[in-house]
Formats: sequence, structure tokens, C-alpha cells
Amino acid sequence: MEDLQDCNSKSLVALPGSLVLHLFRLFGQQDQSSWQKYILAYFLLVRNEYFSGESKQHSDVLCDISELDFFPYATDLDSEELELKEQKPLLKAQSGGDSSGSRSNDCYFPGLHDDLSQDCLAWASRSDYPSLSCLNKRFNLLINSGYLYKLRRQYGIVEHWVYLACSLMPWEAFDPSRKRWMRLPRMPCDECFSCADKESLAVGTQLLVFGREYTGLAIWMYNLLTRSWSRCTPMNLPRCLFASGSSGEIAIVAGGCDKNGQVLRSAELYNSEIGHWETIPDMNLARRLSSGFFMDGKFYVIGGVSSQRDSLTCGEEYNLETRTWRRILDMYPGGTSASQSPPLVAVVNNQLYAADQSTNVVKKYDKVNNTWNIVKPLPVRADSSNGWGLAFKACGDRLLVIGGHRGPRGEVIMLHSWCPEGGEEGADWEVLSVKERAGVFVYNCAIMGC
Repeated sequence: MEDLQDCNSKSLVALPGSLVLHLFRLFGQQDQSSWQKYILAYFLLVRNEYFSGESKQHSDVLCDISELDFFPYATDLDSEELELKEQKPLLKAQSGGDSSGSRSNDCYFPGLHDDLSQDCLAWASRSDYPSLSCLNKRFNLLINSGYLYKLRRQYGIVEHWVYLACSLMPWEAFDPSRKRWMRLPRMPCDECFSCADKESLAVGTQLLVFGREYTGLAIWMYNLLTRSWSRCTPMNLPRCLFASGSSGEIAIVAGGCDKNGQVLRSAELYNSEIGHWETIPDMNLARRLSSGFFMDGKFYVIGGVSSQRDSLTCGEEYNLETRTWRRILDMYPGGTSASQSPPLVAVVNNQLYAADQSTNVVKKYDKVNNTWNIVKPLPVRADSSNGWGLAFKACGDRLLVIGGHRGPRGEVIMLHSWCPEGGEEGADWEVLSVKERAGVFVYNCAIMGC
């Protein structure tokens, strides 16, 4: 607590909010454990009399969890897997207050203005938001409004979760910081959508899953705020086998095939804040089975197969400011065969990496020379199934390789992690988690950072 030794300084008495944010940043740098640490910061300030004229009991801000009718996480914090249930609109009032919001519901933290309280809550781990929403009605409304996520974007606060669907496992979320799995609610789609091939994309606080229903192509959306599935606004031109990427609250899909199998050049931009699809200029070439990503503020598409079934080695760059596409020759040498998966690519700190499906190595793209250099071997084999059933993703400043393994424990999914920009070129891949009874084939994977 040496960093807090100046808490009695009189110069800080007039600036309690600044000190609160300092404490939150301090705790956040050490770890992202439970939100009780952030409440502790508040009580430290109370103890040092930074809030005067306080007439309420400070303990009123907390509630007895056992008295709540609804609790979205299991109460056993040591359990390996939790279940994310759909958020209920109303909660039982906390002890010491009533449902009309009197007394303890008047403010988030007694003695602290709401704007400062919201800033403090934005620094809390989003893993704790469902639990915080159970404290009282005001917390419930704040958490489900999405306002804290807007503050987090404003302050550059990002936590990445992995969303995964495997051969024997429906959609689940994995929190790398706490090494915890959470089961998503069952998607209320028809049988055709459940069995058909699907594509996924995380944008803002939404997980979009693209597939085919009996009536045609459809999109289902999982909302992080409500923890529930609903139908998403359809694209202007529905498609499959497209390239996609997201940046903040926007995403772009490009190319692919329409419902009749026609290979497309068209592209669309999705704004998750308003749930709207906007048609943007066409690419130079039609392509399917390609991959997309954002890098240096621009959107890229590489690889894929043309309408003549030719493998494409060129890439395309879309400038969001000028709304123009630029073709980049030989950006993906070797191309993509019709039997291979789309290029397995990921961007970490604006550096592009790829998992080679043929040689089982990780390569890094040299932007200046338009070449690829081998970095290190993959922790799993990608050539056995031509890249299918394997996920290669960026998760913050780390690369993730997610694949199946058959061993003494049966069929499991293993999550491997490596930090390419941390001077760890010689370091081994770290096993983040082993998910049992999940099969060995990764159907869909998306990383949500918010």
C-alpha cells in the first residue's frame, strides 16, 4: 500500500474523484479479481473522511446475495463452469431500501457523485457486471443500459472474451483473465440452422452468428447486455462464405456467395450501436472463402477463391475515410485451394500473423516488403484437416490457437496462448485451458473485446 501513503494529504481532500480513479487504476494494474477490491477503495476513502456530511450507513450500498431472487452466476466462485442466464428486468429490493429506489438506491456509492461512480465501475472487470446488476435496481438499470461499455471504450478499457462452439459443445464464453467458462443460453433457432455450417463475428457487445434456416440465410445475435439471443437485422444482400472483421462497434463483411451460389464483390458495413447494415463500394475482385481483418485503421481481405475457382494470391485494402479499395498483389502467396479453410489470420498490435495450414507454422507479415517470415511452429497440427476445425485468433496482445486433442482424458479442446510482441520468440505456447467433453472440432470462434 505504499502507493496510497499520501491518502492523508490535504491537497487531495477537494478531489475525491481523482483519488478514486487513481485507486481503481492501481488495483486494475495488479490484477482483475473480484469487484470487492473496488468497493474497498471506496471504504478507504470513507475511513480517511474524504466524504463529509454522510448521513447514510455505508453498508447499505451492499446487499445480502442470499436475499436476491435472481443471480446470473453460480454462487460457488470456485466452480469451473458458470451459466449465463437471460437478464431479468426486475430484481428484489436490497436490504435497507424499497423498490421505489429510496434510501440506498439514491446513489451507487453513498457520498460519491453518480458520474464518478460510473467512472469507477467502468474500471471494474466486466466479469463482475452481472453480479453488480443484482445489488439493486439502479445497478441493474446501469449495467443493462450499456453505458459502462461506452465509458470503457472512451477510456480505452478492453477485456477480451473467447466465444466458442465445438462439435460436442454449444456456444460458451471463456474469460482468459479468470480462466472461467460460461455457458450461453440456448439459441432459439430452427433445426436447419443448428445443423448447417455457420460463420461468426463479434462486434461491440454483440455476437453475430450467420447460417441458413429453412426459409433462407439468417443471422442470430447474442446480446452481452441482456444475455439473450434474438434475430439480427439481415444484410442488404444476404451471403455466406464471406470475409469479415470488426473494430469497436463496426464490422465489415465482403465477398462470399449469395443464396444462389453467385460469388460476390459487394461489401457491407454493420453498425452495432444502431443495428444497421450499410452497403459500401464493391471490391475489385469477387471472392469467397477469404479472410478479413482490421489493421492500421483499414480493412483488408486476403486469399479466397474467385468465381472461376481460381486461387487468389492478392489482397485488397479498404480505406474507410476515402471509401476506396486498393489491390495488393501477392499479399497472400500460395493462395487458398478449394479444399482448404479460409486463411487463418490474426492481428496483434497492428501486426498481421497467419497460421500456415500446410507447414504448421506461424508466419508474420512484413508490411514494407510485402513478404511473410516464419516465426515459430504451431502447437497443434493444422494440415491434418486443411485448417478446418482450428481457430487462430488475436486476444488482446496475445495469439490464440484453439484446437482439438485426443488423449487419456478423451476428446478435449485446448486453448494455447503466446505473446508475439513481448520478446518471447523462444517461449513455448502456454495452455490457457483444457475444455473436456467438447469434441475435437472447433466450428466457430469469435473474440469480443469491450
